[in-house]
Amino acid sequence: MDSTLRIWHPFTNAALDPPPLHIARAEGVWLYTQDGRKILDAISSWWVNLHGHGNPRIAEAIATQAKKLEHVILAGFTHDAAEELASRLRQWVAPSLTHLFFSDDGSTAVEVAMKLAVQHFSNQQRAEKKEIVALEHGYHGDTAGAMSASDDSPFTAPFREMRFRVHRAHSPYCYRCPVGLQRESCHIECVQQLETLLAERGPQIAAVIVEPLLQAAGGMIVHPVEFLQKVRKLCTEHDVLLIADEVLTGFGRTGKMFACDLAGIAPDLMCLSKGITGGFLAMGVTLCSENVAAAFATENRAHTFYHGHSYTGNALACAAANASLQIFDDEPVFHRIATITRITAERLQQFRPMQQVGDTRQIGTIGAIELRAEDPGYLSSMRPKLYNFFLDRGVLLRPLGNVIYVLPPYVITPEELNRAYDVIQEAIETLF
Repeated sequence: MDSTLRIWHPFTNAALDPPPLHIARAEGVWLYTQDGRKILDAISSWWVNLHGHGNPRIAEAIATQAKKLEHVILAGFTHDAAEELASRLRQWVAPSLTHLFFSDDGSTAVEVAMKLAVQHFSNQQRAEKKEIVALEHGYHGDTAGAMSASDDSPFTAPFREMRFRVHRAHSPYCYRCPVGLQRESCHIECVQQLETLLAERGPQIAAVIVEPLLQAAGGMIVHPVEFLQKVRKLCTEHDVLLIADEVLTGFGRTGKMFACDLAGIAPDLMCLSKGITGGFLAMGVTLCSENVAAAFATENRAHTFYHGHSYTGNALACAAANASLQIFDDEPVFHRIATITRITAERLQQFRPMQQVGDTRQIGTIGAIELRAEDPGYLSSMRPKLYNFFLDRGVLLRPLGNVIYVLPPYVITPEELNRAYDVIQEAIETLF
């Protein structure tokens, strides 16, 4: 009997997929394999890396913190790194967001937000307001609550009975418009389904959760700014909390620090993770308004938010996040973002005339190309062909089925970014 303990890799089928590549080290936008290959990380290692692999400022901050305090329970205690992070985030988030709750990752940040929304109303003796509304094509994580808010997909199919019921409203997926209109002449009629739902079920609905302006795992679907603005208005009118899942869109990906900033709106709750530590350590943060938090600060002990994680507010992760935010203060990060945005727009323009291309989409630093496919979706047969083609040419891209996207670290050079798009163009011309 083989006694080897094998690593079970995420989103991987051991019977179908090639053995994992062994990465020995990484620097900037480059991954270096154990066997001597050099691979361009064009997706920020699952969307987490902002300032490049091995960033010395973040690495040094973690090392310095580790010599002072690596971790302490956050129930009843606090520490300098957590207090500093709260102060730094205060400079960037909407003024109406006044409280933050630490967790471990994007999924748990979403779990916290949904639980806060439901208990907020329960603490006010309005326990009937407990239902959640989410969008078609949405993805909010893989834990049970986040998976429930996510749309039906191959990810969730085996767990139907584990998911709680949520209401589902139209997503403004303009390429595949749910109401059959064209963006150039529409008036965001796709929001009417949500409007009707809130009018009918508002007294029972606690929150609407959205990925603001970009549904990532659902196919890099870019939303009109007006849709998010209308959702904010509807939630306010019907006394429903708006949860903005900015796990991916936060920290500059869309061109602003947060996607909500592009729309000029503030949610009642905001979920952060991924880029918050610059890609070094796992951390989740859920922010909420004073209105939400006030329902928990009462004389009734039962109104306490009884939720926590062993590594909540981990000092090393807080130190990494503080260093990452200091880089935003000290270095021309938004100039780098603007350069990526400009090059992405130029390159996507070149793909539009290709007959294999159905749609191109962009928001800030993120560019996406949806290919025409007989089997569209995450399990499209195009995906493994494309993935292997890219890796063979030294570029890490993980297509979402028939949707190819580029989501690079901000330190990528114009030459490196153009290389990623050159390889995509070669793949489309060669494979299809």
